[in-house]
Amino acid sequence: MCNFGYNFLLIVVCPLTVKKVYWKKDIPDMQEIEGTILPYAYGKSYGDSCLNEGGTLIDMKDMNRFIEFDEDNGRIKCEAGTSLAEVLDVVFDKGYFIQATPGTKHISVAGAVANDVHGKNHHVGGTFGCHVNSFELIRSNGEILNCSANENPEMFAATIGGLGLTGIITKVDFNLKKVPSKFIKNESIKFSSLEEFFEINNDSKAYDYTVSWVDVGSKGKKIGRGLFGRGNFADPATENIPTEPDSGVFTFPIEAPFINKISVKAFNYLYYAKQTQKIDKKIIYYEPFFYPLDALNDWNKAYGGKGFLQYQFVIPFENSLEHLKKIFTIIDRSGMSSFLTVLKSFGDVPSPGMLSFPRPGVTLAIDFPMKGRSTLDVLNRCDEIVREAGGAWYPAKDARMSGEDFRSSYPRLEEFKQYIDKQNSKSKNSLLKSYDTFL
Repeated sequence: MCNFGYNFLLIVVCPLTVKKVYWKKDIPDMQEIEGTILPYAYGKSYGDSCLNEGGTLIDMKDMNRFIEFDEDNGRIKCEAGTSLAEVLDVVFDKGYFIQATPGTKHISVAGAVANDVHGKNHHVGGTFGCHVNSFELIRSNGEILNCSANENPEMFAATIGGLGLTGIITKVDFNLKKVPSKFIKNESIKFSSLEEFFEINNDSKAYDYTVSWVDVGSKGKKIGRGLFGRGNFADPATENIPTEPDSGVFTFPIEAPFINKISVKAFNYLYYAKQTQKIDKKIIYYEPFFYPLDALNDWNKAYGGKGFLQYQFVIPFENSLEHLKKIFTIIDRSGMSSFLTVLKSFGDVPSPGMLSFPRPGVTLAIDFPMKGRSTLDVLNRCDEIVREAGGAWYPAKDARMSGEDFRSSYPRLEEFKQYIDKQNSKSKNSLLKSYDTFL
């Protein structure tokens, strides 16, 4: 078991000024900070849930020290601002990986808890919160709570998926996944329709990781065609493991609207056509499998100065084929197709979080260039189908969800409200700014 030094360092970022507050032995009085408070780290949420307009953001990035690593049992404790990338730098060479990881490793551990992030293995591993043993939470009145399933269990459940509204997480203790290598034994399967997607998905129970890229511009019998990826970590005892590649990272050079109807249509056609075989089997490095966009810094600049909206929802399996076809038709007819469209299924592994997003069903995540009213109108029409299906939206990626939709998506909301920190209860993040002031 390895032990690391531990102390506090937080940076308080106000709208117009930046001041540093160093926490050594004494816990600061957050009530001395005027207005509302919200913790912040790497800002990778697609929506604005990590922002606090007119209030104070507490920058957690420098609070990134490791406290303890139990190599025998695959358990690690670190400060809240530690990124998943930093965790992997410590644990991967010891044969461990993160149990549930999103599509970027450049998020904080506390952010993974607060958004209860999920990955390609929800059907077998659940969310990040499923693997949290405990965390320390500081409330604005100075109270320090150790939270776990047995100690302060209600606050534990409220904080997992609670978007930072219950207080400030300072350190997290969580379990890791034992893996045999840094490579994935991957299968990419070409499917020609949504019907075929569901057939392959149902036939992929033996794979820990599954995800699909979909061409939302496809029509007729080919609607929803794409590439289905599935895989497990490759075992050197049975597989020929390649040499570990150099991890090159490039930067998108300029901010310009390269993402448009013509470029997306061309990309989707070529991306689907590039795989000539029905099934392509390869041993690939973990980075392009789990974190493909991390290889291109500032990739969002390709959408131009107005940026983009990511739209993610989950709908129950029942009648999901019918509802997905309706949504794909709306998107195609709008001419606002996307080159980055991810379709996958969630399993029935329950999360301990009150406001956790994943639940049994099919989830679609799609990026739309922000073109003002025309983009919002398309998403409003898609909302109607999601409501009809009894689905839910993801707050970590949402910037426009209505209060009614938020309440219908999260039936434990009333229970959650009592655990919101008083100095966070008026935070103007998207959860409170856009959702009809549900408090």
